[in-house]
Amino acid sequence: MALDPASRSRYNLEDASVLLLDDTTMGMAILVQIVTGLGAKKLYRCTTVEMAQQVALKHEIDLAIVDGMAPSGMGYDFVKWMRTSCQEPNCYTPVIITTAHTPATDVVRARDCGGHIIVKKPFAPIVMLERIIWVAKEGRPFLFSGDYVGPDRRFRDEGPPGGAGRRREDQSANAVLVDAEPDAQLQPRLAS
Repeated sequence: MALDPASRSRYNLEDASVLLLDDTTMGMAILVQIVTGLGAKKLYRCTTVEMAQQVALKHEIDLAIVDGMAPSGMGYDFVKWMRTSCQEPNCYTPVIITTAHTPATDVVRARDCGGHIIVKKPFAPIVMLERIIWVAKEGRPFLFSGDYVGPDRRFRDEGPPGGAGRRREDQSANAVLVDAEPDAQLQPRLAS
């Protein structure tokens, strides 16, 4: 999802209460700048999981932006706790997980703890805005299944528009198919 820079659409988080969980001073400062730049006024700045848990138990949260807190992964544990131990509506709060390291294991962990999406650091404010809009509009149902509580982890991959790939190999394969099609059309005429 890319926002058109020329768009006159305005997005404002003025009425949203946002929980920010990041144990680093710089990470928290960046998150605060981004969400206040998007209009958020009610921020809960948490530097520990315990602080975040207290906020989630006492206040209604509209959006949570949680750092994975590598290498301990306590941010992922907080999201899982939020999904399983918080009362409504906080157990359904959209959660964006941020991390500086995105090996496949961390992406799977973010998905499996109940996060909506993972964003790799460093990120630009426009990227965070796009992810917030995506999370707000995506509409995936919530699942309560065995060990998992959170948004449906399945996505529909409808591929690129018109079936055209985006890699060079896809383009060259399409060129071969296009060249082969006229020959296939000539075959029946030659046989008659």
